[in-house]
Amino acid sequence: MLKFALRLALLTAAAAPISGLAGKAEASEKERRFFQTVEGSWSGPGEIVAGKYKGTKFVCNFDGGTPDKKIGMALDGSCRVGVFTQPMKANVVLTGSDYRGTFLDGAAGKGLDVTGGKVMGKDVVFALHRSSLSGAMRARISDNNTMHITISVQVEDDMVPVIGMKLKRTKSGGLEAIARQ
Repeated sequence: MLKFALRLALLTAAAAPISGLAGKAEASEKERRFFQTVEGSWSGPGEIVAGKYKGTKFVCNFDGGTPDKKIGMALDGSCRVGVFTQPMKANVVLTGSDYRGTFLDGAAGKGLDVTGGKVMGKDVVFALHRSSLSGAMRARISDNNTMHITISVQVEDDMVPVIGMKLKRTKSGGLEAIARQ
């Protein structure tokens, strides 16, 4: 049941049109450097902060890398609630003038599509989409070893935070095998 709750919460944290995300994203050295800060291994707690499963706590472990000769990121790992583990995977790259990618197997499967994005200083915000659900994921690298992730959903005119995570770096360096997938 908790495994289902975690998957449901992550899936309902789907994508939304966010002002400024659909515009042109210019590939820059600044963006490339930002995504390189995601390289390495990350671990930490998270919590569902809204909805039916509010208060459910979980722990995630991710390996992060950057796609070979592309601007973007690849994450691979899992989140655990008690004895239940849910695999997690995301791939996002700059395609043309915007960021595109998938969470799990994308909206065509059991996941979400990344439909846009923007790097702003120490933050990246990705628009997410699945069916009629809209939302966003914000990742903030607050220091070299801490990443905060918030997933929000669009409810009428408001973005409502649904999931929050605080990850700590456990190992530096990219995982080239993951990034090339």
